[in-house]
Amino acid sequence: MPLKTKIMKFINSQLIVAVVTAFFAVGTANAQEIIKDSVKTKPQTKTAQKVKVDGIIATVGDYIILDSDIDKSFLELSSQGQSVKDITRCQMLGKLLEEKLYAHQAIQDSIVIKDEEVKEKMNEQIAYMVEQLSSMENVIKYFKKDSEEDFRSELFEIIKTNKLTTEMRNKIINAVEITPEETRNFFKSIPQDELPVFGAEMEVAQIVITPKITEEEKQRVINRLKEIKAEVLAGSSFKTRAVIYSDDRGSASNGGFYKINRKTQFVKEFKDVAFSLGEGEISEPFETEYGYHIIMVEKIKGQEVELRHILMMPKVSDQALKEAREKIITIKNKIESGEITFAEAARTMSDEKETRANGGTLINPKTQDTHFELTKMDPSLYSEVSNLKDNAITAPILDDDPRTGKKYKIITVTNRINEHTADYGKDYIKIKDLALKEKQIKAIGKWSDEKIKETYIKINGEYQDCLFINNWLKK
Repeated sequence: MPLKTKIMKFINSQLIVAVVTAFFAVGTANAQEIIKDSVKTKPQTKTAQKVKVDGIIATVGDYIILDSDIDKSFLELSSQGQSVKDITRCQMLGKLLEEKLYAHQAIQDSIVIKDEEVKEKMNEQIAYMVEQLSSMENVIKYFKKDSEEDFRSELFEIIKTNKLTTEMRNKIINAVEITPEETRNFFKSIPQDELPVFGAEMEVAQIVITPKITEEEKQRVINRLKEIKAEVLAGSSFKTRAVIYSDDRGSASNGGFYKINRKTQFVKEFKDVAFSLGEGEISEPFETEYGYHIIMVEKIKGQEVELRHILMMPKVSDQALKEAREKIITIKNKIESGEITFAEAARTMSDEKETRANGGTLINPKTQDTHFELTKMDPSLYSEVSNLKDNAITAPILDDDPRTGKKYKIITVTNRINEHTADYGKDYIKIKDLALKEKQIKAIGKWSDEKIKETYIKINGEYQDCLFINNWLKK
């Protein structure tokens, strides 16, 4: 099979998994619900109107798939704006079979999904649904359930199964590594006329000036966090106060909850405090680049810590904003006059430590290199740089970052790369990623072949005529 075809199949399968996963995560019918298999009616004729009876169409280990699950998968794909015209019912069943095989094998491999984790996720999703539909009653009606208890019970099982599927698949993929030699051999094996074409890209650098916070404002925040700590020690709910007061938009709605270990990508100061506390202990206010925090540790499980935190970001005064803008205009004028280069200015004057050492050069979070493909660039960044001429610098941009607050920045394009056929030297990171994906495809294929042979699988009725990529029918 040609490289492009294999890679596109992998990407398309990933898309279906992602969308179907989202579908199951918002509360469709539970594929584990035990319903007796129905006797299938004969195919509908032009003159007869017959109602299609829902029933079990496939079994994988302890899991079942209903005919209606395929219909709902198509419906959800369509609701996500995805085209379903080229996806057959057999192909959709194949994806559902894969998911159930992952979930079944996860249990065999003793992958544990804790009920507390599932409940946490379930409560998040229910809160979102209630927000969207105005009330729990409307949610129950929307999903055609008899009671809130039925809805919660079913959603719990859906989320748990979905997490088992994800964990099992990640276990397979994460074990796959690629060496430089394998990457080189992969590239050499691609026929010249099948080499991938990479779109136009650019490299971008920025200088950031953060407004100065007054000592009075810092102390105000510290004092408020101390008051909250005292309230919690007196019996108030830390979780509720995190919902009300925390400036961490990523965790506030969840009561400031995080589960971390030593390798979790949190700033050092945060982890140092988290791992210094005992269960039930609350820290004193401490500072990170994001603001001031207090942490309460709920549970310590081996190398993992379950905690809640409250972040408060000191407010920036109008005067501080004005001074930051004036400073970045001065820097821009010095660069444009030739007094200093953009890279030198970034290294000596930028307040953004992540980019400062690299002369302000941004790292693409998706690829971890410095190249940004124009068609995949973040819309806000694209709007800022798409019309910049060579060596030009943007006007000062006020950036209100939800994580770090307001700051001014200027941006320039340091390199433009035209659309081109893959080059091993220039595009090593992308080629390595393609090589890794191909190796992952093979690993998943090998794993699936082995597990299908040793797992009880039954496909019923007309679906026995499907031509699957995997040997689900064990022929």
